[in-house]
Amino acid sequence: MNHQISVENAAHRDATSGEIDYIATRLQEALGQKLTAYMADVDSPQTVGRWASGDRHPREDQDRRLRAIFQIFQMLITEESSHTIRAWFMGLNPQLNDESPASVIKDDRLREALVAAKVYLNGG
Repeated sequence: MNHQISVENAAHRDATSGEIDYIATRLQEALGQKLTAYMADVDSPQTVGRWASGDRHPREDQDRRLRAIFQIFQMLITEESSHTIRAWFMGLNPQLNDESPASVIKDDRLREALVAAKVYLNGG
């Protein structure tokens, strides 16, 4: 099996089966509360901390975004540092018509962000 496919499958499995408090914890540690909150489309970064502690649960659309962010993060962490991944989420991306993956995810265009991450991993 192609290494890239196995990385993608493992990332998908982790994002699908992971508890949301674990996912929120991991994302806030790696990307920060502000960026995670922005992509999840919540007003308060502290909300991410509440999800991480298990005090609150995200709405369905927020849960979907968190899992997509985590899936992308899990794919990228196989090749890049957390610092580089954070920059990738915030930077203007040629695969996304020079929009940032963070804004694309916030707009619920999750598939586009996932495809951009795959292209990045393939050297694009």
